Amino acid sequence: MGKFKLVIFFLSISLGVETLAVEFPTSERAERSIERVEPYLKKALSNLGLKYGAPIFIRIFKDPGILEVWVESDDGTFVKFKNYEICTFSGDLGPKVKQGDKQSPEGFYFVNAGRLNPWSSYHLSFNIGYPNKYDREHGRTGSALMVHGKCVSIGCYAMTDAYINEIYALGVAALKSGQPFFRVHSFPFKLENSALSKYKSNQWYPFWLNMKEGYDYFNKYKQPPNIEVANGKYVLGAQSTPDK
Repeated sequence: MGKFKLVIFFLSISLGVETLAVEFPTSERAERSIERVEPYLKKALSNLGLKYGAPIFIRIFKDPGILEVWVESDDGTFVKFKNYEICTFSGDLGPKVKQGDKQSPEGFYFVNAGRLNPWSSYHLSFNIGYPNKYDREHGRTGSALMVHGKCVSIGCYAMTDAYINEIYALGVAALKSGQPFFRVHSFPFKLENSALSKYKSNQWYPFWLNMKEGYDYFNKYKQPPNIEVANGKYVLGAQSTPDK
């Protein structure tokens, strides 16, 4: 049976320090899975000069089928921790447009504690937050788009159980340590000019060109940008919170 643990986050504000209590979803399965991989993760991160529980950032590339996990270093930039092969995803290159199209999303998303599912039918999972504001403005529909285990997909990004154990543990550790959410940026492929030039006639070329702004920002600064939505497009924002 599922349960919640009370986790305390401390948020600095201009007038002092405010304590915010958050109910954190967990289950026996999740706790066992995390306990199993924590020693390895702590050692592997330490070998790279990184800390278990530091903020994370996830990038997904349909081609070549890779989920990247990046971890924040002491200087505030993000260092790639590991590439995880995606076991399977649904559809082709291009965003999810409507419920039932069996297409995995592309776009800029985020995951907070409320989007974790430690009781998932697919071992462990987290909801990436589709549809986001951009998706809704473009009339896109769908729900429960996850990164999960069990290696089967009808719209989600499916990993092996061994891989989702590590990814989930890193996300939980970051959230419990105070990261309010971690971003998940999902791309068709690495949006380099040479790769994009092959798709100029593709219907999604303008969409991918728009997404390239966020892709390039991270590659330049090694910090994930805040993405906002204005006039039906993704734009780089200055605020510290993501769009809803």
